[in-house]
Amino acid sequence: MHVTFLGTGSGAPSTRRNVSGIALGFDQKSKWWLFDCGEGTQHQILRSALKISQLEKIFITHLHGDHLYGLIGLLASRSLRNDHATPVELYGPPGVDRYLKAVMDVSPVHLHYPLQVKIIQEGIIYEDEECTVICRKVQHRIPAYAYAVREKEKPGTFLVERAKSAGIPPGPLYAALKRGEQITLPDGRVVSGADYVGPPQPGRTVVFSGDTEPCEAVAELAEGADLLIHEATYAFPDKELAVRSGHSTAREAAQMAKRAGVKALVLTHFSPRYENEDGELTMEDLLKEAQEVFPDTTLAADFASFTVRRERKTAGEER
Repeated sequence: MHVTFLGTGSGAPSTRRNVSGIALGFDQKSKWWLFDCGEGTQHQILRSALKISQLEKIFITHLHGDHLYGLIGLLASRSLRNDHATPVELYGPPGVDRYLKAVMDVSPVHLHYPLQVKIIQEGIIYEDEECTVICRKVQHRIPAYAYAVREKEKPGTFLVERAKSAGIPPGPLYAALKRGEQITLPDGRVVSGADYVGPPQPGRTVVFSGDTEPCEAVAELAEGADLLIHEATYAFPDKELAVRSGHSTAREAAQMAKRAGVKALVLTHFSPRYENEDGELTMEDLLKEAQEVFPDTTLAADFASFTVRRERKTAGEER
């Protein structure tokens, strides 16, 4: 899995940060998913290695403009650039469908691909043979949701050298062993596929908090996750501002990561008040207060990318 930040600021674009947009790519696949779509997201995509034609799904956390206002432009541009674009699925809170319809009624948009809008509620909102997407309602000024993308466990790798050492001839017998079947060899020996396949490879989990105060829902959703992407709009000395606006501080996001037992934390959605390096509080202060609680914390930046690697187990670990 590969995470690319297209916008890491809050409220309005600045000279250093665009507003919210996060891309999730998948190993050896051209498809990618988008989480939130603030104003200017399509410009950020053009400046990245992502291809808008390969966008498959969009997940909106809530209907504040800095997470939504780039949506219509992106959908329209995707149609203009490719008459044969593949379908897009859009997931979002109640009202996202009315928003799309209202804008398209006033300013007609003719999409050359199917757009399927799915209104979310807590629980599993998408599942295929590779992964599951779960959402939970969080605490913000308007209805808002966090998302978790959870990969499913993958079968272990076939231990070719072990099979060769046992004198098992290659071909259809290897395929049967890889499926875990029990087979009879030409010399009469009976062998089990379980002895020639490594342990299952655990799936990865990436969690997107969206905008939220510290809340139980995020802690439960992020339990044991490989990566938690959590908003940190304010520094802890400005907690009063965070409470007033329904946001989190960097320290609180780190406390959430520690509580959930995640492997890594990336903070995003920063107030521009900390961008002045000569100011009373700076981005370094946000990072410091978070790392004091949860050392494996990173501050996101526009166009920064993070690879979430699969934790591989070997046959030796299992035995």
